Amino acid sequence: MKRFLSVFIARNKEFIRDRAALGWSLIFPILVIFGFAFSLSDHSQSLFKVGLSDLSLLNNNFTQLKYIDFVPNSNLENMISMLKRHQLDMVIAPESKSLQKYWINSTSPKGYLLEKILKGVEQPTLRYQKQIVSGNEIRYVDWLISGLLGMNLMFSALFGVGYNIVRYRKNGVLKRLKATPLTAFEFLLAQIASRLILIICVSSMIYLGCHWYIHFQMLGSYFNLFIVLCLGAICMISLSLLVASRISSEELAGGLLNIISWPMMFLSGVWFSLEGAHPAVKKLALLFPLTHIIDASRAIMTEGAGLEKISGNLITLGCMTVLFLGTSSIIFKWK
Repeated sequence: MKRFLSVFIARNKEFIRDRAALGWSLIFPILVIFGFAFSLSDHSQSLFKVGLSDLSLLNNNFTQLKYIDFVPNSNLENMISMLKRHQLDMVIAPESKSLQKYWINSTSPKGYLLEKILKGVEQPTLRYQKQIVSGNEIRYVDWLISGLLGMNLMFSALFGVGYNIVRYRKNGVLKRLKATPLTAFEFLLAQIASRLILIICVSSMIYLGCHWYIHFQMLGSYFNLFIVLCLGAICMISLSLLVASRISSEELAGGLLNIISWPMMFLSGVWFSLEGAHPAVKKLALLFPLTHIIDASRAIMTEGAGLEKISGNLITLGCMTVLFLGTSSIIFKWK
């Protein structure tokens, strides 16, 4: 424990004394959130999104119209839930060959316009039966905050830990530590604990400060969100340790970390939803820890999901953490 605490305290002091890195980790996500909040939150987008429970519905006149994005999804309950949150503007499901039900949100102006369009193209042999749901709109900034927190967590974990370990190895710091009784597992565990506390503190300040100004919707439990944040941060730190376990070149480390972080940033749902994307892209996204972090935190914040609903994401993050940390401990090189 003495050896662990010594490395833990030293790493904390090193980060706090680097004022440029500390300031940037606080300012950057706040600037991005405010920019998106003011530029996009109050402006309606021209694209309609309609959920379809049956692909055969794509053959009728309504589904042939332009400028409407039709999203096939066999889970009707899930689509209605998305409709309540204004993530879909209308949901259509077949009742019989001559009758199809459609759902709209009573508070959605897009749903009102789509209903008028639907009535205008109604076929003589096919009737539509109206169903109404209600729910509060999820603003884009409410949807975005979980992605930005996850992105900040990713960059802080990958570059704040992995890059520093490579620098330690290059400068001979790890070589000196090898002469002490400190083991590789103790050293890596201290790096995880140090960065975990800093990530939690920084992310909490960012969330509370932005929530005070923009007033995000938070439908779930803060405790559940805290669990996702901690497990996600540990997983990301373990991934950075795996990358940096044997590398001695800062340039190579930076390149590998960028190769890992940029695909995650674009394919994990930080900026836009993967709903309606190619199935291969969705499967690829499931390989990234950031996808599970964002999906779980977004479900808690915008849907009020409990731990049972996000258990799949938590189990995946736990398995990834064990794999990354175990492998990095085995292949870790001091020199």
